[in-house]
Amino acid sequence: MKKKIELVAPGGSLGKIEYAYHFGADAVYVGHPSFSLRARINKFTEKKLGKAVKLARKAGKRIYFTLNIYTHERHLETLEKHLKFIKKVRPDAIIASDPGIINLAMKILRGPTARSKRNADGPPRIHLSTQANTTNSEAARFWEKQGVSRIILAREVTLPEIKKIRKACPKMELEYFVHGAMCMSYSGRCLLSRWLESRSANLGDCVQPCRWPYRITHNVKPCLPAGRRGTQGNKEEIILSEDQHGTYFLNSKDLCLIEYLDKLSEAGINSFKIEGRTKSAYYVAIATKAYRQVLDAISSEKSRTEIKKISAEAKKELGKLVNRGYSTGFLFGKGGWENDFDHSHKVNQFQFVGETCPVKSRQRRVSDKVGEFNRVKIHNALRPGEKVEIITPDKIYSDKVLEIRRADGEKVKSAHGGSKNIFWVKFEKNFPEKSLVRKKLPNWKRSGIVKAEK
Repeated sequence: MKKKIELVAPGGSLGKIEYAYHFGADAVYVGHPSFSLRARINKFTEKKLGKAVKLARKAGKRIYFTLNIYTHERHLETLEKHLKFIKKVRPDAIIASDPGIINLAMKILRGPTARSKRNADGPPRIHLSTQANTTNSEAARFWEKQGVSRIILAREVTLPEIKKIRKACPKMELEYFVHGAMCMSYSGRCLLSRWLESRSANLGDCVQPCRWPYRITHNVKPCLPAGRRGTQGNKEEIILSEDQHGTYFLNSKDLCLIEYLDKLSEAGINSFKIEGRTKSAYYVAIATKAYRQVLDAISSEKSRTEIKKISAEAKKELGKLVNRGYSTGFLFGKGGWENDFDHSHKVNQFQFVGETCPVKSRQRRVSDKVGEFNRVKIHNALRPGEKVEIITPDKIYSDKVLEIRRADGEKVKSAHGGSKNIFWVKFEKNFPEKSLVRKKLPNWKRSGIVKAEK
């Protein structure tokens, strides 16, 4: 049996970290909004980051802190303080792209032995962010000399290039993004948000203008047609279709490489990464579960036929998440990347409706009263009689809602998300905490563009 292959999942909150670990992640990446490329929808404080490290240690897992902004002089003083905090709480690694941050981290986290790699009980290691745009073996050699222990390769790197980088740097850990949103710029170095809204993507404040709908207007000045150069140097015209919503001509499809994890592992990738710190706990759990199943099949040296079958089933599950359509990105060179010109997201057949919660001591009285009920945090509407799927780390169950009661035990006809969103739900079977509940939407093909899960 091969060594277990590392799966790194997004940790957008303490709750999402718990779900990532529960559904099979070996490590999560998290970050303070002031220093990571997720300044928006990010409630992490240093206190919460400290709690996140404790969660990792309790679960026997790893945790990486992101410091992947591009710093200006005004950031340096607070950055030094944050690095001293990191030295105290000791995550397993930091993820950085700015040479200035890496240089400071070497001084503060490692001291005089700045170029030596971390041992099991030493200071956090340095992982080079994908924002550093490492696309070749010479760049990898350079960063190895600087004391970087892992390179998260640029998403633009192809499979043959990965093999060459691995051959040039046999001892370097290589990580690769295999799932999630794709930035329209070069590994995330986008200026569009700064230009349109004065909010810098390189400081974690991207407003995602590539996902906006645009309208075509008449331009009286002569200009060249929009296009890209083909293999023969000719211009390939891009036809923009527009409806009442406009056109989403910058909207890249999402990356999904679940069918090619064996090829990536053989090419020399040590760690596989899922994007999505702003996604829901449901998204993180389902994506993590799918990739864990395939990576475990590879680690246990199952046949290619078995791995292919498991990958196909896992991809079906990923299709039940809100997405923009899937592509293989740049892995196989030209032609793998695609855009969705018509929608910001694909219409989705399934809706996340809830998660089972632990029964705390103060709820025992009600628990004893209602009997075989699950305590469920409701995110979207749920009614008695509805068929649902219950997802656990090991299995997906088909089930049915038999009865719903409020937190005080009173019977109700429906449950909805909101401030008072904890209900007692009786299914045909009882399920452990951190099980996820979803349902199939009626008339889903006519339901329009799906909003992201709450």
